[in-house]
Amino acid sequence: MLWSRAWKALALVAGLAPTSDAITYSPLKPPSYPLAVRSPYLSAWIPGNEVASISNNNAQFWAGNKLIWSVIARVDGVAYNLFGVAVPPSGTQSATVTAATYTSTHSTFTLTAGSREFTLDFFSPVSPKNYLRQSLPFSYLTVTLAAGDASSVQIYSDIDASWTGQTSDSSWSYSTSGSTGVFQIEAVGTATYSQNSDGQALWGSAVYATRPANSSSLSTASGPSLAVRKTFVNSGKLTGNHADWISTGVVGFAHDLGATAAESTVTFAIGHVREQSINFFDQAQTGYYRATYSDTVDAVVHFLDDYDDANAESTQFDDLIQDTGTSSHGSNYSDILALSVRQVYGGIEVTIPNDSLDTSDTRAFIKEISSDGNINTVDVIYAAFPIFYILSPEIIKLLIAPVFEYMGTSAYTKSYAVHEIGANYPNATGHPSDGEEMPIEESGNVIFLTYAYQAATGNTDLATTYSVQLKQYADYLYENGLYPASQLSLNDALGELANQTNLAVKAAVGLATYGALVGQSNYTTAGKEFADKIWTDRLGTDEDGTRFLIQYGITPWFLVYNHYPDLLFGLNAFPDEAYIVTAEFYPTVRSEAGVPLDGSIGWGQTNWQSFVAATVSGDTRDLLISDLHTYVSNGLNSAPFCDRYWVEDSGSYSAGQEYSFRARPTLGSHFALAALSAGNTWSS
Repeated sequence: MLWSRAWKALALVAGLAPTSDAITYSPLKPPSYPLAVRSPYLSAWIPGNEVASISNNNAQFWAGNKLIWSVIARVDGVAYNLFGVAVPPSGTQSATVTAATYTSTHSTFTLTAGSREFTLDFFSPVSPKNYLRQSLPFSYLTVTLAAGDASSVQIYSDIDASWTGQTSDSSWSYSTSGSTGVFQIEAVGTATYSQNSDGQALWGSAVYATRPANSSSLSTASGPSLAVRKTFVNSGKLTGNHADWISTGVVGFAHDLGATAAESTVTFAIGHVREQSINFFDQAQTGYYRATYSDTVDAVVHFLDDYDDANAESTQFDDLIQDTGTSSHGSNYSDILALSVRQVYGGIEVTIPNDSLDTSDTRAFIKEISSDGNINTVDVIYAAFPIFYILSPEIIKLLIAPVFEYMGTSAYTKSYAVHEIGANYPNATGHPSDGEEMPIEESGNVIFLTYAYQAATGNTDLATTYSVQLKQYADYLYENGLYPASQLSLNDALGELANQTNLAVKAAVGLATYGALVGQSNYTTAGKEFADKIWTDRLGTDEDGTRFLIQYGITPWFLVYNHYPDLLFGLNAFPDEAYIVTAEFYPTVRSEAGVPLDGSIGWGQTNWQSFVAATVSGDTRDLLISDLHTYVSNGLNSAPFCDRYWVEDSGSYSAGQEYSFRARPTLGSHFALAALSAGNTWSS
């Protein structure tokens, strides 16, 4: 939503809802909390500024549209709305939020309802090297009743067809497996591989499941939302009737914990399942997990069975992210990393062929969420790669191999690397004739990604398999990289420009990287010669060598992020002086809320600020990390971590407000600094 500056100022003066002052936010209050974030189609959030009234505010899909997901608890016969009850049933009260916390895998909210305290723990596992666990398209919600005075307590939760992407015509079903109850909701009359205007999948099924916990008893119902909720509010249980789908309907569970003073928990699993998940050149791909659990009910039963092990792993994982961030650059940096993790891994899917279910033929696919919806965009993989380099370098191979596969077919005839393998996720059907072309950008990126995988794993299989293509792209950089023709770069907002310095830097570092990849010093030498001309001979800088320019001889400066692989891989293509001088320059052009991407615009991008933070040191590094931390905690924003934001006032926007993008998996770039010192940290 576009706010006027006056409205924003009024909102800041007015403050949040009265209850917000009593809430403890740890480690900070982010723009949006991840709730269930496991794939581009299971991506539920709650804006940070709505947490004070979370009992009455709905979850949101990453695009901002509402998802119906509610939790109500009864304590000694009085019903309290805990989460997502936008229209409270008569006779109910709103619980009071006292704390909100996030880690890299959990978002946790503590509420007081009458004499008892409840915790809502939204847990989206991130298991970088366990493809079975990582590929399961489900997330956990655990509701914990804290120990207290003896009370009669019941817990209710429901969802509706908003999770299917179509609320005009859907169907639902209920089944059981042992003690586990499973609801499935699916849109009717929709096409495989289709999306709605908000980017939700229109095929497949939304899944909601639970089972009795401790000594609780479980009841179920489906039907009109007001009627189903009112039944629970009045009696603490549901009827067991499963009416046919209606547009105002929900599927609901009720747990009766009985009279208890002890701590008690109930866990729900929410998900979105698509048997045919990716269209890879007319070869349907499906989730990796289906090699073991091909039936949806079996898969969600396993997911609930796996809770203890997944949660134990998440504790180790959260500690790892915290320690990695703190040791790299302090607690502010670890706050940023923890908030970035689920967004990255929630933007990818690990798949196998749907016909063979052969796990030796594993691929991964990434969606360019919110910016244009492409599939396996090479520069998006490049932006994200630092997190994979640290946590799961095999994912780099799984993401880039489908790109190489496509470029090796007769359908792709260009001498440079492709931009993506399909305009619209999940359809990997080839680069469209009118699609974006980034010849130098993507040719350099595929070389960087191949070497990152090889450097992190010690495996040479990717470079060996695609050696002919890699040489072709390295030769393209050599022949075209020093004086780039008019073309797009990663900052495609600039349009097509000739002699872009950042592209020449990419060519120089790309050549040096290719030399290291294949052990051929002539390419390394060529890369250093390019770098010498760009820097030492002032081809890409001002006359005094104080800054890099957007274009050769053109005044505006540019944030040079393509230096990063030079330092990460220890190539020494550019001299130390280039990094020292730029570190001195960037603070002089900082705007109110951060360093812009270049001297001609009023916005910055956290991806490339993070790459640059890894190439500089001292006060400049401190400044870049501090600006990013301030941006993510300033209370002005509500979208899932937007990686582009205004660094100065601009029309209806103010410095520190998000700009255009949301929920993109490019936040792996925030790990650029950590990758320099941490290396491959997740070894188990």
